[in-house]
Amino acid sequence: METDRYGNTLGTASAAAARAYDIGVDHVLAATSGAQEAFAKAVAADEGFALAHVGAARAAMYAGDMGAIKPLMERAVALSGGLGARELSHIAVFNLLFSAKPVEARAAVEAHVLEHPCDAMVAQICTNIFGLIGFSGQPGREAALLAYTGALLPHYGDDWWMGSMHALSLTEVGQAGAGLEMMEASLARYGANANGSHFKAHALYEQGRTAEGRAYLNAWMADYAPQSVLHGHLSWHQALWALQDGDWDAMWRHYRDEIAPGAGHALPINVLTDGAALLWRAEMAGAEVAAEDWRALSAYATQHFPNPSQSFADIHAALAHAMAGDGAALAKVAEASRGYAADLVQPVARAWGAIARGHYALALVELTPVMADHARLGGSKAQRDLLELTWLLCLMRTGAQDEAHRAISTRRPLFSRAAPVAP
Repeated sequence: METDRYGNTLGTASAAAARAYDIGVDHVLAATSGAQEAFAKAVAADEGFALAHVGAARAAMYAGDMGAIKPLMERAVALSGGLGARELSHIAVFNLLFSAKPVEARAAVEAHVLEHPCDAMVAQICTNIFGLIGFSGQPGREAALLAYTGALLPHYGDDWWMGSMHALSLTEVGQAGAGLEMMEASLARYGANANGSHFKAHALYEQGRTAEGRAYLNAWMADYAPQSVLHGHLSWHQALWALQDGDWDAMWRHYRDEIAPGAGHALPINVLTDGAALLWRAEMAGAEVAAEDWRALSAYATQHFPNPSQSFADIHAALAHAMAGDGAALAKVAEASRGYAADLVQPVARAWGAIARGHYALALVELTPVMADHARLGGSKAQRDLLELTWLLCLMRTGAQDEAHRAISTRRPLFSRAAPVAP
C-alpha cells in the first residue's frame, strides 16, 4: 500500500495514483486550480482507489459541480470493502458533509482527527472561517477555531498548510501580528498557497496596512488562475483596499470584472456575500451604486439562496433585496426561522429594510442587540465590518456623533481615525 505525503496509508498499490492524489489534496488545501484533474488522474491510475473518488467529490464541490458529488461518493462507498479504519471514517465524514448534516459532520470530524490528526482532507473541513466551526452559529466560535487548529498544529511540524490555517485563527482572535509572522513562514515554504495569501491579506487589513496590502495582493494575484475558487474573494479584498484608498476606478473594475454575478468562477456564497458587501460599503463611503446592480444581485440571491437557511448568506441576500426594493424577498428572509443564527438574521434583515427606507433610527434599534455577538453569523472580522460600519452610519445619521466615535474606537480601533463612511 502507498501513503500520502502526511504519512496516511492509502488504499491503493499504485504509486501513480498516490502521487496524483497528493497533488489533488494540495490543490484543495491551497485553493488552487487543478484538483479535479489530479483526482481524475488518480482514479484513472486505479479505479478502485476509494479516497480518490472522495477527493474528486470535494473538488467538484469547490468547482460548483454539485451534480457530480453523489455518484462519486456512491462509488467510494462501493469500493470501501477491506479498507482500514481511517479510510472508512474518512468516507463517512464526507458522506455526512455532503448530506447537509453540518452538526453531525463537525462531530465526526472532531472525533476523526483525535485518532488521525494528519488526515488533512478531513481536518480541513473544520478549519478556516468558512468551515464547520466558522459556520456553527455558536458563541465563541473564533476561540473554538483557535483551539481546534492549535490542537492540530503540533502534529504537522512545519507544514505550510496547517501553518496558514493556525495563522488565520490567531488573526481572528486579535493576534494579527503573530498570525502574520506565521503566515509569512507558511508562504515562504509554499508561496502558491492561496489560502496563505488570503490570510495574509486579512492580517494586513487588521493592522490597517492598506498600501502594503494592495501592493502585495496585486502582485500575488498576477499568477493566480482566474478559475480558482478564491479568485473572486481575493478580488474583493483588492476592491476593499481600493475603496479605502478612494480609488473608485480600481474598485469598480474589480467588481465588474471579477466579483459581480457572472463575472468570475466563485462559489455562489462568495458572489452574493462579496458583491452585496462591496456595493453597500461603497454606498456608505459615498459612491453611487446603480439600481440595476442591486437588482442583479437580488435576482442572483433569489436564484441561489431561495430558502433562508445559511445565515451568513441570508444577511447579504436581505441586503440585496432591500436595496433592490424587493419587499417580498426581504420579508421571506426577515421571517426565516431556519439557519444556524436565524435569531440574528431576522433583525439584520429588518435593519436593511429600514435603511433602504431612510429610517436610520429604526435600523439602529434592530442592529444594536446584534452587535453583542455578530460573530455567530459567520465570516471574518473584515466581512463583519459590513455590520460595524452600518451601525456607525446609523449612529451618525441619527445625530449621535460622539457615541459613534466612542463605539468605533472601542469596537474597531482600526477605523477610529478614518472610517470609510460618509457623514
